Amino acid sequence: MSAIRSVWDEPRPAGPPARAWWDWALVGVFVGAAVIEGIARPDVPGRWLQVATVVVLAPTLLWRRAYPLLMVAIAFVASGVPAVVLGRELDLAAAVFQLVLAYALFRWGSGRAMVLGGVLILAKLGINTALGFLGWSDVAAGLLILSAAFALGLAFRYRAGARRREREQVVLLERERLARDLHDVVGHHVSAVAVRAQAGLAVSRTDPAAAAEALRVIEGEATRALAEMRTLVRALRSDEAPAAGAAGDATTGAPADRASFGRASAERTPGPTLADVEHLADAGPPPVRVVVEGDPDRVSAAVGSAVHRIAQESVTNARRHARGATGITVLVTVRDQDVRLHVSDDGATPARPPREGYEPAGYGLAGYGLAGMRERAALLGGTLAAGPDDAGGWAVEAVLPLSGAARAAAPRAKQHRPGRPA
Repeated sequence: MSAIRSVWDEPRPAGPPARAWWDWALVGVFVGAAVIEGIARPDVPGRWLQVATVVVLAPTLLWRRAYPLLMVAIAFVASGVPAVVLGRELDLAAAVFQLVLAYALFRWGSGRAMVLGGVLILAKLGINTALGFLGWSDVAAGLLILSAAFALGLAFRYRAGARRREREQVVLLERERLARDLHDVVGHHVSAVAVRAQAGLAVSRTDPAAAAEALRVIEGEATRALAEMRTLVRALRSDEAPAAGAAGDATTGAPADRASFGRASAERTPGPTLADVEHLADAGPPPVRVVVEGDPDRVSAAVGSAVHRIAQESVTNARRHARGATGITVLVTVRDQDVRLHVSDDGATPARPPREGYEPAGYGLAGYGLAGMRERAALLGGTLAAGPDDAGGWAVEAVLPLSGAARAAAPRAKQHRPGRPA
């Protein structure tokens, strides 16, 4: 019953194409074929009645997408009138226009329309058989041909639906990617501007030179933020198609066929790499110390970009919310099979350890910071954990494979208490 109910409740496909010139041409073909056939086949009983039936009913093809059930009802019921008058089914080959209506019923009709229209068509076939208009061989052939028309309509219907869902998924993935990039870019640079502005205000009266230095840092952060924002905007506005055979998105690691928007622009303006993590080092406050161990050239571009973004967001969060922190440490270790990132601070530890799926207030813009970092790691087949550090403060630890091979359904990394790196 649930299967029957699901078919009955099936909605109509969205956005059927409007009537176009080829619809009129199709009607003209069937009308012309019926007239030519009436002239060329004088042996057909009641040939001009049959020709008139096709000429009158063929225009139903013009409304087959907008009103598929109504057009099927008109064509199949009205075509039964001359069959009763003649005592036989229509013999003109041009009468196959009814198969186009049957196809349109299953391609553009709702579930109710498909069920009711299918019952109507089969009922007409059964009545013609009962009246002796069709033999059993004709019935078998008719059922086979009608089934093919129904199946073809369903095939195109669900193929179009699958393509629409795929496009929606691509758009959703791209929106998520852009949301992560905007969050990381804006959050990091704006946080740095805010921290420097507060420091400059605090010393503006006693140490004008330090205040001027803070303004210079603010100018630099704002310039870098604008540059990265322009890169994202260029990617958004790019109209060029992605390069064929591209392995995947350089920022998220998503497959090429699901993350294609703005690829050409992104290739012209490449994202951050693992080497750019060293640029996060800063004199503070609080000071940021960056240590990179191993060969960064062994890390793929997608993984390097993800590591940089995760480290950038972790440093931003620590500067915002690590109360009393005197330093932030960023340690990147390139190992044989993976790269490990450990970002920690020595600020005050939260009073309660985070529960599974819980994100402490403030750690990430409106709760999206840690979620975005987990998404970046999971898209590349890695894991990410965040929580109070065993040695005090807060730590974020991510482990990503060197190749950045994305997994279809990476499990969410559980939060735990990351320990200090060995």
